[in-house]
Amino acid sequence: MASSQWTRSEDKMFEEALVLFPEGSPNRWEIIAGQLQKSSGEVREHYEALVHDVIEIDSGRVHVPDYMDDSAGQISFASKHGENERKRGTPWSESEHKLFLVGLKRYGKGDWRSISRNVVVTRTPTQVASHAQKYFLRQNSVKKERKRSSIHDITTVDTNLAMPSSNMDWNGQQDSLVQFEELGFRM
Repeated sequence: MASSQWTRSEDKMFEEALVLFPEGSPNRWEIIAGQLQKSSGEVREHYEALVHDVIEIDSGRVHVPDYMDDSAGQISFASKHGENERKRGTPWSESEHKLFLVGLKRYGKGDWRSISRNVVVTRTPTQVASHAQKYFLRQNSVKKERKRSSIHDITTVDTNLAMPSSNMDWNGQQDSLVQFEELGFRM
């Protein structure tokens, strides 16, 4: 631990001096100490503590601390848009929604894993469950409350499409097709 407290201003000057006098520079610690009005022992000790902190942060054992910056309020080590921001998902396509409706008819409400694995293979069970929640809320809402159209307004599927069954041979070919009539859709 350093023998004296270092101010943020001294830390900044120290970091700038490390850049100006890189490793291998003659009399590095003495020159930096003279600039900071500290002893060369204090400067070297502060450097070793800094190196230790960087190793601890890089290893994941210590989280990056939040430092106050004199000019901009706060220094952020996160990306410009913040690492804690929620990532937005990609909107469901009309074809994915139609496959969701087929899966809903085939597996029923609540079996999101089967719908995801066997019908809407481009979405996870959690995504299917979230889509279902929005779909059912949209269906239960009063028509007058709707302000704009939504993919959730689609409630029927084009019956000219066929739904492949989950029976596949080793070449990835479907052994048979499940027709929409078998799912309760009229052709």
